[in-house]
Amino acid sequence: MRRKLILYTVVSALGGFLFGFDTAVINGAIPFFTEFFDLTETMKGWAVSSAIFGCVAGALFIGVPGDKYGRRDMLRVMAVLFLVSAVGTGLSQDIFTFIAFRVIGGLAIGGASVLSPMYISEISPPAYRGRLALTFQLSIVVGILIAFASDLLLLDTGPGNWRWMFIAGAVPALAFLMLLFFVGRSPRWLVKRGNLEEAREVLESLNSNADIDLMIKEIQQSINSEVVDHIKYLFRKPYLRLMLIGLAVGMFNQFTGIAIVMIYSSDIFRAAGFSTESAIIQTVIVGLTNLVFTIAAMFFIDRIGRKNMLLFGSIGMGIFLAAFACIFYFDIQGLMPLVFMLSFVACFAFSQGAVIWVLLSEMFPNNIRSRGASAGSFSHWVFYTLLLLVFPVIQTSFPDNRGIGFVFAFFAIVTFGSYFFFRKYIVETRGKSLEALEKDVIN
Repeated sequence: MRRKLILYTVVSALGGFLFGFDTAVINGAIPFFTEFFDLTETMKGWAVSSAIFGCVAGALFIGVPGDKYGRRDMLRVMAVLFLVSAVGTGLSQDIFTFIAFRVIGGLAIGGASVLSPMYISEISPPAYRGRLALTFQLSIVVGILIAFASDLLLLDTGPGNWRWMFIAGAVPALAFLMLLFFVGRSPRWLVKRGNLEEAREVLESLNSNADIDLMIKEIQQSINSEVVDHIKYLFRKPYLRLMLIGLAVGMFNQFTGIAIVMIYSSDIFRAAGFSTESAIIQTVIVGLTNLVFTIAAMFFIDRIGRKNMLLFGSIGMGIFLAAFACIFYFDIQGLMPLVFMLSFVACFAFSQGAVIWVLLSEMFPNNIRSRGASAGSFSHWVFYTLLLLVFPVIQTSFPDNRGIGFVFAFFAIVTFGSYFFFRKYIVETRGKSLEALEKDVIN
């Protein structure tokens, strides 16, 4: 792999790092800003999920400007939003200002969740595309882990500790913004815009021993300007089927319950009888498990394929989600909640966690990739928002932690069901160029 290919991938993947950090940093801060703002359980749910409303909007509306202004330039805008959100949230004096800045951060997360993996897929040679696109998910996981670790380090910094937890995100946001001035534009976006010479330069700098003329020709042949410029084609054959599959992929990803684990794990461990400090330490262990198995997935995604990993994960996650539900329904104490949660996270990281953003960045043809990936990410964030809003309410609606048991039993049933969906509707994408894939996914 060329050095520029690695550089462009790593810089773009920083969008994933900020995605992970911004969504997870609130985990350790929850009990402290809840006390500071004197929040009810319902208001706590709104405070925690507020960023996700921005995520929904960012994912839904980024497709058009991503096509018009390019992936790289819109990522610069996302970097600015990350920076503003980190500082603004940490300095908030009332809950409404806090929520407003969290929504701004959410816009950045939603936009980056579409643009970063799509940019990486569009610059990557087919043989490396899986593992390179997976660097986005790896960056999310690292961001989550660093957020958990920084929460732990800042735990004893005084009554304003939650402020520093959020402000810490300004450092990587500033680095992301600066580094984006050292990467080129997406070659496929350049071809769509008619900038063939610049596209040629970028392709030559990123690909070894490749026929650049043939690559440009294949990209040109895959583009229909009529479809690119009009949204109506998204609701017609052959694209409607792909859009519906993308929406379902986003939904099934969230109905594994991973959002609840990553955002509310401290609350869940406290409900299982652990102290606040012990709960945060175990949350860091969850983050480490997520990281280790995401790295493991990088070695297999271009070997065993995306579809096989999804099928394996559906079975594994379903089993451990069911076990986790039993733990809370029957109020079993000890280390078993941690064991089953770690097992679930390992299965998720190796399967859906590794695959979803790669799949959404690959499965749509050049004509609709930006808008298709936007729709899949939009579905992901809609269900993410829904779950974060209702979990605190359900948790407190049943005695003796049975609410948590019912929630994870539901996740287990849906995750088992996703096996049959993936088996029937997902097309294997490994080892083929994005243009060659179009024939497979459309037919």
